[in-house]
Amino acid sequence: MGMVTDSAMVVSAHPLATAVGVHVLQRGGNAVDAAVAVHWALAVVAPWAGNIGGGGLMVVRSADGTVHTLDFREMAPLAAHRDMYLDEHGQPISKLSLVGHKAVGVPGSVAGLFTAHDSLGRLPMAELIQPAIELAQSGFTLTALEAKELNAKLPGIRSVCTRPNPFTSKVQWHKGDTLRLPELASTLIRIRDGGVDGFYRGHTADLIVDEMRRGAGLLTHADLTSYQPVWREPVKGNYRDMEIITMGPPSSGGIVLIQALKAIEDMDLSRTGWQKAATVHRIVEAERRAFADRAKHLGDPDFVDIPSERLISKEYMAQRMSDFDCHRATPSSAIHAGDPLAESEHTTHFSIVDEEGNAVSCTTTLNASYGSGVVVGEGGFVLNNEMDDFSIAPSVPNRFGLVGSQANIIEPGKRMLSSMAPTIVTRQGQLFMVLGSPGGATIPTSVLQTVVNLADHGMSAKQAVAAPRFHHQWRPDTILMEANAITTEDSLALVKMGHTLMVRPPIGRVDAILVLPDGRLEAGADPRGDDAAAGY
Repeated sequence: MGMVTDSAMVVSAHPLATAVGVHVLQRGGNAVDAAVAVHWALAVVAPWAGNIGGGGLMVVRSADGTVHTLDFREMAPLAAHRDMYLDEHGQPISKLSLVGHKAVGVPGSVAGLFTAHDSLGRLPMAELIQPAIELAQSGFTLTALEAKELNAKLPGIRSVCTRPNPFTSKVQWHKGDTLRLPELASTLIRIRDGGVDGFYRGHTADLIVDEMRRGAGLLTHADLTSYQPVWREPVKGNYRDMEIITMGPPSSGGIVLIQALKAIEDMDLSRTGWQKAATVHRIVEAERRAFADRAKHLGDPDFVDIPSERLISKEYMAQRMSDFDCHRATPSSAIHAGDPLAESEHTTHFSIVDEEGNAVSCTTTLNASYGSGVVVGEGGFVLNNEMDDFSIAPSVPNRFGLVGSQANIIEPGKRMLSSMAPTIVTRQGQLFMVLGSPGGATIPTSVLQTVVNLADHGMSAKQAVAAPRFHHQWRPDTILMEANAITTEDSLALVKMGHTLMVRPPIGRVDAILVLPDGRLEAGADPRGDDAAAGY
């Protein structure tokens, strides 16, 4: 088993951020207060994905069963347009949507944290942001993983930054080095003292706009002052005796997750066996169809009509699986999106349950590791490269290999499609599980396998999160898998069915909390990262 606590728990991507969250809970804060404090802390100690220059999605379930989902996803700048990353021949310009100032969407994180806190928090915001300020001032020690990640991104950061910054102050970072972020501390102090206007107006906003001018980016003061988070309707579906509560569009993760669960529900996976050919085949065929639908139908619900209810209905998924053959793979070229009318890998997730039983599942991101590579001059924070999550042109894949359509084309003020899937699971009306993952397109499939491992294969939270994973996203038509995820014998059986398999680096970093039958909490902190759980 993983760590078990009696009444409250925080699981996040970094031990220092987890400790901040637990401290807030011990001081009488609720799960939302802890989530806000963890997010501020991750913006300092996990700068590859934790952020104030990105955005995210939050699912909150209060102890009384009320659910709120908050969308603080980034938006396209007002000057953005459909063909902004294409040359005169209509071909994508290499890296333009990925690296540098033109890749940046309007950040949503700061507004999102204030919106969540103002509605559902309890402790003063200044108290929740203070630990992050102190971490930025005093600095923190890099782990081997963090040093490696930063070194890999340094050339990109150096190539686009217009001012010196702490990240580029060393030629090479090593495990045990201290990273101090004094300019970020100053920015966080302005936010502490000025509230949301400490970021979207005033000196911080001037620094962002000046940075954009120096690097020919698009963000303006008008973009910053017009940004608003949105409370959305959650997406809900059942799997076995559980209710899955997750995020709707502009995230695709929730719909993909529920579609795939619906498509495998009538198979007895405990009988076919964990990671056996028949089980993998069924899950892959479900994922293939869900991702095909994602490419066609999903986008920003403020711009596109999305048939969400129909997409996740039992009848629709039965129709999608009607050509499923238990002996043969369906080639992706033969799978098209259904007609329901008749996504960084470097994201970060945290899960929190407080002693009253309130739960928060929150996923937040810069898109790629260290986002666009642009560090705001004198502001000390990294900006996202979220514009790459739009369809740059129909059928042109983004960095995760995901293809999109008209529903997700670039339009001013529009939110780009995401794969994030912060999820809360209940059983007989009681809190059962809080989970989510980073990992771009692999997010919904990582969450899916964790749910299946717990529900169908009887694993503990620790086992369910650590178990090796596989992934299929329709195109490319390949089962991607971690080393040792599928035995040689089962791999050969899958190849005979017509599947292609490929080993890839670790998939996802799931952070989960499982409520045990006696009401205690078990942590699932992913061993693939520096993830840490703590509680009391």
